[in-house]
Amino acid sequence: MSSPRNAKQAVDADTLSPALPDEIIQAAMALLEAASDAEIGLATAESCTGGLLASLLTDIEGASNAFDRGFVVYSKEAKCDLLGLSHQLIDDCGAVSEPVARAMAEGALRRSNAGLAIAITGFAGPGEPDDEPGLVHFACAGQGVETRHCVRHFGDIGRGATRIESLRVALDMLAKMLPAVVGSPPRTA
Repeated sequence: MSSPRNAKQAVDADTLSPALPDEIIQAAMALLEAASDAEIGLATAESCTGGLLASLLTDIEGASNAFDRGFVVYSKEAKCDLLGLSHQLIDDCGAVSEPVARAMAEGALRRSNAGLAIAITGFAGPGEPDDEPGLVHFACAGQGVETRHCVRHFGDIGRGATRIESLRVALDMLAKMLPAVVGSPPRTA
């Protein structure tokens, strides 16, 4: 991957770059470069971010060296059909929960050629009375390593801000988990 002078040069004017903070673009570039160098493919499973992370990654030149695929699974049916989650899991735990985030990440890993997958599910807001705006669950699954989870309570900061903050967390999780996946035994079918 080439190293542009600044992150804004990595994407052209027709992409999301004007709307995203420079440090998020830089983090995405660094992640793609590290994953490419390690020959580890990445996959995303996104609900509340609606494919924003996949879009960010694919806005960067050379993304195909590391990005395998993205699943936009906004509905319950999409989570079940595309990632193999059970309806019972979602009914029992709720779509925005740790078990569902973990299952999404593991499903994305199983249904891709990636070595590392991230899942994002949350309430960007506003929503139903029982929904907590800004509640987002993240899970990261990798070949040969235990799936990791974290939860953030961003508060009622608005849909756009929740999605942007979710990018920060997801990129950080992927960057921190990548070294654990490097050197792990390859997945067997």
